[in-house]
Amino acid sequence: MNSKALVGVAGLVAAAMAAPALAGGHHRSNSDYDFARVVDVDPVVRYVTVTTPRRECWEEEVAVRTRPRHGSGVATVAGGIIGAVVGRQVGDGSGRTAATVVGTLLGSAIGRDIARDRAERHTPVRFETVEHCRTVEERHQEQRIEGYRVTYVYNGREYTTRMDEHPGEDIRIRVSVTPDLARNR
Repeated sequence: MNSKALVGVAGLVAAAMAAPALAGGHHRSNSDYDFARVVDVDPVVRYVTVTTPRRECWEEEVAVRTRPRHGSGVATVAGGIIGAVVGRQVGDGSGRTAATVVGTLLGSAIGRDIARDRAERHTPVRFETVEHCRTVEERHQEQRIEGYRVTYVYNGREYTTRMDEHPGEDIRIRVSVTPDLARNR
């Protein structure tokens, strides 16, 4: 079925349904609307836990060493010379040359390490204030209104219902009328 035919059929169905209402109201519902007086409204509350992040900061004094100076290399050179002299005393011939080279390298490394240790021990220390922060979650209880328990009076009788919003002084109600078929027999 094409779209024009589908639209035509839908229009005919709508017209057939509306015809009784337009022809004098022969098709009527058995319900109507009226207003009732509200006599009591109680909020329906629920307690919920709410978590709120909060930033917490504090200051702390910390020791900071300035960058140590490693000297001018005098300790490394002196260590190399001492190592060469000691290495020269060991061995003879080509072994003496190898021992001298090894002694030089070892003495240089030892001299450098001694100079570095001495520099670090004699490096001045200063104190700085450093700020540290962290996020802390605070929890608390809140009341949330989920609706209202509403009591109203209609024709001298009291009724209760639950509503999402506060109704005010009166409430619109639907009144239905149906025959009592058991009594009419």
